[in-house]
Amino acid sequence: MTLELIEDAKGDPRNAQALALACDLAYLQEAEGAEAFRKQLGLEARLLSVGNTQAYVATNDDHIVAAFRGTESPTTIDGLKDWLLTDAVNLLILPEGDLGTDYTAAGVGARWHLGFMKALADIWDPLFAAITAERKESDRPLWLTGHSLGGALAVLAGWRLKRKFIPVHQIYTFGAPMVGNAETAEAIDRELPDRIFRYVNDHDPVPHLPTLSLLANKYGHCQKEIGLGIMAEAVAATVTAAEFFKQWAGKAKEGILQGTLVDDIWRGLQDRVGAHAMENYRKKLAELFKKE
Repeated sequence: MTLELIEDAKGDPRNAQALALACDLAYLQEAEGAEAFRKQLGLEARLLSVGNTQAYVATNDDHIVAAFRGTESPTTIDGLKDWLLTDAVNLLILPEGDLGTDYTAAGVGARWHLGFMKALADIWDPLFAAITAERKESDRPLWLTGHSLGGALAVLAGWRLKRKFIPVHQIYTFGAPMVGNAETAEAIDRELPDRIFRYVNDHDPVPHLPTLSLLANKYGHCQKEIGLGIMAEAVAATVTAAEFFKQWAGKAKEGILQGTLVDDIWRGLQDRVGAHAMENYRKKLAELFKKE
């Protein structure tokens, strides 16, 4: 089946499949990635890379796609810890400076994840320039997508693009973590209604992260979660990610020391990170498409 984007279909599995492939290709290096986007999706793509943040801007006559790369090691504990814990612990912030102008519009109580905001700030200038140049050449639907950390960046970029009067057609994320607190999630829902589609494998722990800030600062998710389910054998073998975090939240309330909690949480995640792989998401999407 040829993968394509259907402009008039919101949350359609066909769009999800095409953009999941774009997320997968976003992990490729520039030359290989550009060729893969062209051959597999019919899009001319170029890689933007600043610091540790990367995104492909891929286009054809009908669409503009920005696909954000996730963490370089999305299925290892060390890879997840690097980007979830370095800046995550208790650091929900009200952005200042250039970022503040756009993100304080979410409201007085809204707070955003510091590490993710820094990552978007790194790549924002070339990303915004590339998107505005493409829209000036031809005004086409703009799609944002990302896996893991890339999904968080896609949502943050969608908010800021709207504040810059750039219309965002739809946003599809796969295994994305939370980007802010409940007030932030409500603001995103209000500003981007029916445009964000969060695909989540129930066995994937990452959509329930950042763990430590989740326990301390009440992170929240925006619309609209689309569950991809768990394989029967996985259900028999272990609890779901959501159940796992409920257990640890209870232990935190009982006064377990944070250091011990951190170590135990990551040990407990060891058998779940495979569910976070993009390969797993694409397989689940293919199964979902067959049922439609």
